[in-house]
Amino acid sequence: MARTAESPAPPRISDPDLPREFEPASPARSADIVAASLDLHGTVDLAYATLEQCTVSADAEAVDLTGATVVDVEMSGARVASLRMRDAGVRRLRISGGRIGTLDLSEARISELELRDVRIDYLNLGAAKVTDLEISGCAIRTIDMPQAELTRVRFSATTSDEVDPRGMRAKDVDLRGLDAMTYLDTNSLRGTTLSSFQVQQLAPVIAAGLGIQIKD
Repeated sequence: MARTAESPAPPRISDPDLPREFEPASPARSADIVAASLDLHGTVDLAYATLEQCTVSADAEAVDLTGATVVDVEMSGARVASLRMRDAGVRRLRISGGRIGTLDLSEARISELELRDVRIDYLNLGAAKVTDLEISGCAIRTIDMPQAELTRVRFSATTSDEVDPRGMRAKDVDLRGLDAMTYLDTNSLRGTTLSSFQVQQLAPVIAAGLGIQIKD
């Protein structure tokens, strides 16, 4: 009998390719920063910069990486009120631990992103193109994914108050490890995988979307 492909296919995540030694660097707009350690404070402008093979620590109000290129970067234990990565190009980025108020990845092009043990108030993936995303052990108050294109995405041991998937296009998106209180549009969950318990919880909302009246 022919073997069938695993479904949903898991994300293909590899560790960031980091050097053994780093040189300290200062952040700057449009900077080209390679093999460096960055310690960010206050309000930081790294828009349109390139960060490659870097480690990042932060205790900052705002970090702007709009339009930046982020490749082989590890950020651990960061405390940032606003981390803006709108329209960024991201490849092999790991964010672990810490607290982020707003993580804005809208319209970003993402390949191999890992969010592990992070507390996030607002995660924005609107219109992002995402391939290989692992979200594990996170508490995320609100997740926005309208018009996002998601491929090989997996949640595990993660909680959320509200998820907005409107217009989302999903392939191999595993939501079984996401304990979400509310989905704003269950019709947009096509292409995702849910547990039987999750489907039972969502049944009234799904039925309402299909125009089904439930009465006992």
